[in-house]
Amino acid sequence: MKKRTLLSWNSGKDCAWALHILRQQSEIEIAGLFCTFNQEYDRVVMYAVRIELVKQQAESVRLPIQFIPIPHPCSNSQYETIMKNFVELEKQKEIKCFAFGDLFLDDVRKYREANLSDSGIAPIFPLWGIPTKKLSNEMVNSGLRAIITCVDPKQLPAEFSGQEYGESFLERIPTNIDPCGENGEFHSFAFDGPMFKEPIKVSIGETIIRDSFIFTDLLPGNT
Repeated sequence: MKKRTLLSWNSGKDCAWALHILRQQSEIEIAGLFCTFNQEYDRVVMYAVRIELVKQQAESVRLPIQFIPIPHPCSNSQYETIMKNFVELEKQKEIKCFAFGDLFLDDVRKYREANLSDSGIAPIFPLWGIPTKKLSNEMVNSGLRAIITCVDPKQLPAEFSGQEYGESFLERIPTNIDPCGENGEFHSFAFDGPMFKEPIKVSIGETIIRDSFIFTDLLPGNT
């Protein structure tokens, strides 16, 4: 019997690629996506992507999506309570696994595993341990396209925000930057690739500084 699985969706390239990989695994049934969002700004947490665009992604991958509102600010205990309630609801729907696009950060993986322990829902990590240089090249060569929506200027120059993730981007980022941004150097919005039935049309909006991060707004239409 296939394992009914929900995929954690933050709009970025890694979760999009995780969907692509999961669809190739015969034992997995992807029942849908779930996405946490900042309810004050109505945008994906840390990625600052408009919910309207995430809905378009879900339509293009032909999967239902559930949005989980997160207050701003939000304590760790508040977040864990919100997610625990979500887990309990999904367990009643016979969901067996939550999938995540994490790559190599042990503390993040352990945190997810701890929060799902004894819940009856198993965490799975379809991209775990793939060397990120290899992974980034595979994603780009497959036709996956994404735009950088957030940059940590303490790690990566602000000028990279709003640029397309691709060969040129990977060639120009400093050598100490992980090519997938797994250390929080940058976040992205995936708008085309083998996981989508049709590309998401977006245009570049303004770039701002908020909470010491650089954010580039994406607007629907005109890609």
